[in-house]
Amino acid sequence: MSRKYKANNSEGVYFITCTVIGWVDLFTRPEYKDILIKSLQYCMENKGLHVHAFVIMTSHIHLIVSTNDEIKLPDIIRDFKTFTAKALIKEIQAINESRREWMLNKFRFEAQRKVRGKSYKLWQDGFHPIELLTGEMVFQKLAYIHNNPVSEHIVDEPDHYLYSSARQYAGKEGMLNIEFII
Repeated sequence: MSRKYKANNSEGVYFITCTVIGWVDLFTRPEYKDILIKSLQYCMENKGLHVHAFVIMTSHIHLIVSTNDEIKLPDIIRDFKTFTAKALIKEIQAINESRREWMLNKFRFEAQRKVRGKSYKLWQDGFHPIELLTGEMVFQKLAYIHNNPVSEHIVDEPDHYLYSSARQYAGKEGMLNIEFII
């Protein structure tokens, strides 16, 4: 992995992306998105994660985050992805999911292909951290995150999407207790 995509600065603010294997459109149901929200909230309350912005799209999640020095960002994201993968697989198996068999087969195939001793592989490896070194970079990524659901024709206005911090930045109540960056 290149130095460009490592979270080396413990005091840095990073734009990160976590993507489902094969860009599977997993996050189409509130139950699945709520698992991500609850896990992010847990990481904020118990692991020192600071979420400054987020959006949950159908196949990935974008975040602007930072941490305190207690637990490093790669460790928090590893734990987040491990926990959410297990919880999402369990939820897929539990609810009336029309794509259950197809998704579980896809995630099982990826595990057998890439990881020994694992039943399912839900997340792509890595989280592509980009350190935001200037205010201009922060504004660019913040706009990108908040406009993602508009670009994908999910909503007409960024603050209309429930699973985005655009709501809080517009002065509305949000799904996650973010820490404003601007």
